[in-house]
Amino acid sequence: MELRDKKVLVIGLARSGMAAIRLLHAAGAGSITLTERKDVAGKEELAQMGVRIVKQTPEVFTEDYDLVIKNPGISPLTDFVVDMRKRGIPVITEIELAFQLAQPQHYAAVTGTNGKTTTTTLVYEFLKKAYGDKAHVAGNIGIPLCEVVLEHDLMHQSGHYIALEMSQGQLIDIDAFRPEVSTILNLTPDHIDFMGSLDNYYTSKTRIYKNMTESGMFLKNIDDPVIAQYTDRYKVPCRVKTLSLQQEADACLKDGFVVIDGEKVMPVSEIRLPGDHNKQNILAAAGLCHELGVSAEDIADVVRHFKGVEHRIEFVRELDGVKYYNDSKGTNTDATITALKAFDHGVILLVGGFEKGLSMDEVKKHLGCVKQVIGFGASGKRIATDLAGDQAIVVTDLVQAVDEARKAAVSGDTVLLSPTTSSFDQYPNFEERGKHFKQIVNALQ
Repeated sequence: MELRDKKVLVIGLARSGMAAIRLLHAAGAGSITLTERKDVAGKEELAQMGVRIVKQTPEVFTEDYDLVIKNPGISPLTDFVVDMRKRGIPVITEIELAFQLAQPQHYAAVTGTNGKTTTTTLVYEFLKKAYGDKAHVAGNIGIPLCEVVLEHDLMHQSGHYIALEMSQGQLIDIDAFRPEVSTILNLTPDHIDFMGSLDNYYTSKTRIYKNMTESGMFLKNIDDPVIAQYTDRYKVPCRVKTLSLQQEADACLKDGFVVIDGEKVMPVSEIRLPGDHNKQNILAAAGLCHELGVSAEDIADVVRHFKGVEHRIEFVRELDGVKYYNDSKGTNTDATITALKAFDHGVILLVGGFEKGLSMDEVKKHLGCVKQVIGFGASGKRIATDLAGDQAIVVTDLVQAVDEARKAAVSGDTVLLSPTTSSFDQYPNFEERGKHFKQIVNALQ
């Protein structure tokens, strides 16, 4: 990508926008304009880089640009995004920018509806065990790829290994991005408001392998019928290996062992993480990394010591015989179903948050382990009553929800925050919601 004398617009700052601006500046972009709705932090550094800062007014988007870097949280259906594309202006996210400016690297890309962060973290841990300082993690996990490229001088160095979590917002804006190995973990309803339709959402995920060649490998979850449907519609152009919890595959469970490419890696009994979903995450990460040269011994060693990811069925504490789990990353119904499957009785389920309008019909089928449902936040009443009718408890916020949960719990029970929806009614993101839940729980006496 040649950026000299090019006019670039960056839409939205945050961490990814700042990382993109720094990389654009390092690559010698002709002029950089930042448009941001909120107050801009780091104005002094931006001024030193010659960045023009403007508000997000309509006239900003009518100017001509050679390139636009869009925050992945901005819907592709937004009027000004649609208009700029119609005018032939390339609109990409910082991942595509970083990929085009970096030297060739080994990318292991992970997408899907649920399990992305756990799987990507495992991929990184496997790669770090095998390749040390040449292993990095980036993407939707919270670390911009532009930041990694700058920090490790990847514009000039090649041969590093990068675990990359990718959301639909990042995938819809790729152009040349091509991972060496990739997977779609699962496909279930989510982000319909952002993408305009469920079909658009599912289709966006297939872009992870769009540019791959025969030298690459796509790991296909053959237990998921939706993945089968969409990989049939959008053909995979590279080699395909298979993953399954239910049958023999390239990455599978067989005779009590984790098996990758026909090799016994470790006994299933040595996995510490709860639930079948985590076994699937381990298989996916191991399948990708074995293809990248990570040994079975290194994979087994990492899995034996891996405790999980913050905000994803994260154990917080035990008090008076009651265990508290933070699953704030359960921002859709399938994630909550996955969490419920990890328990067999005595669950007090805390649900609610931003109103996405998702049906609770599927969640209802998995309430056998639940003794009480407590709703909080903007959608709390609707979700809780959909799930439990008159037996539901409805409160205003998370503090009250934990208070009611403690009253209802007895020794042997589990209090599980798994909201089924996003946090934007009361929190800026699911991380802040999860941190607040842990603060509340750890303050209990």
